[in-house]
Order: sequence, then structure tokens, then C-alpha cells
Amino acid sequence: MSIKTIIPISEARKRIFQLAKEVQRPSVFYTLTDKGIPKAVIMSAQDFDSWQETIEIMNIFPNWEKDIQAAEEDYKKGRTISLEELLAKEGFVLQKKKSKKHV
Repeated sequence: MSIKTIIPISEARKRIFQLAKEVQRPSVFYTLTDKGIPKAVIMSAQDFDSWQETIEIMNIFPNWEKDIQAAEEDYKKGRTISLEELLAKEGFVLQKKKSKKHV
């Protein structure tokens, strides 16, 4: 759920500490306006970092929706390998698992 509130910058200036506290809740942000024109957004640093990371991932994987569909199709058809098999295929040397003996 996203809670978006539009307020004038002059109002935000008066309530900045309250707004900073409110935006700590997930998906809460404020659009600040000047003469009714959106000028800035205030949101939690955590939400901002998350948005930046999402944009970065979308730039790295521009066809992510097709990639996910292809992966789901491969999974349904049994065209999968284990993590251990993938790592071995890529040249990683895995340690043998120690068996746990309970006393």
C-alpha cells in the first residue's frame, strides 16, 4: 500500500520533523509543491535506496519479465540443475559436507 500526500513546500518546512518521522513507515512519501507544481518528494532513505536498487537491476536486466517467464517454463519442464551442479560447472570447488553426529 502506498500512502502519497501532496503538500506545499511551505507546509513541509513547518512540519519537517513530523514528515521525516512519518515517511519511516513503509511506502509513505510526500510530494512537495510550489504554487501547486510538484517540485520534490520526501521519502525514507530506506525506500529511496530500494528504488535506486530496483532501477539499477532493471537497467542490468531490461528483459527481466521474459527472463522470469523463460525460467518458469524451464522449471515446469524439469530443465533445472542444483546449486552445487551449477557451481561445479562454473569451476568452483565445493567442500564436502561434514556429517553431524549427535551424541
